Amino acid sequence: MIEEYAIITECVDDFVLIEIERRTACGLCGQKRGCGNATWGKLLGHKSQTIRAKNEIGAKVGDSVVVGIDEHAFLSTVFYLYVVPLLSMLIAAVLADIAFDNEFYVILAAALGLVSGFLWVKGHLRGHGDAGYVYNPQYQAVVLRQAEDASSCENSSDVSCKNAKSVDTKK
Repeated sequence: MIEEYAIITECVDDFVLIEIERRTACGLCGQKRGCGNATWGKLLGHKSQTIRAKNEIGAKVGDSVVVGIDEHAFLSTVFYLYVVPLLSMLIAAVLADIAFDNEFYVILAAALGLVSGFLWVKGHLRGHGDAGYVYNPQYQAVVLRQAEDASSCENSSDVSCKNAKSVDTKK
C-alpha cells in the first residue's frame, strides 16, 4: 500500500475530499541550486491536490489522515498511461507506413494513434460510474487511519515519519 498524509476538506456519504500537499522527493525546492525541479516549482508553484477517497474509518472534516492506494493498482495504471499510448502510436505509424507512401500520413497516423491511446486509457481507468468517478474499487484511494502526531516520529528514521515532519513544519 502506498501511503500519503492528507487533510479532509469535505465529507460526502462514504467518501471524503482530501487535500494532499504536493512535495518533491528530496524536499529541497526552496534552494537555488539542485536538480531543476526547484525552477519548475517556482514557475508553476507547488499546489495542493484535492482527490476523492473512500472513508472507511469515519473521519471528519479537518482531520489529518493517512491515505493509501494499492501498489498493484498504481503500477498497472502507470503501465496503461505509458505503454498503451506508445504502442497505439507505433502501431498506427507502422500501419500508415505500409498503407501510404507519404510521411505526412505516417506522422498524422502516429499523432492520432497517440491521442486515441490516451483517450482509451482515460475511459478504461476512469470508468463510466456515477458522475464520472472511479467505478473500480482497486483504483480508489482509501482513508486508512488517523495521522499520528509528529512527536512520535521524533526518534524515528522512517520515511513516513519524515513526511509527517515536513507536513507539520509547513503549517
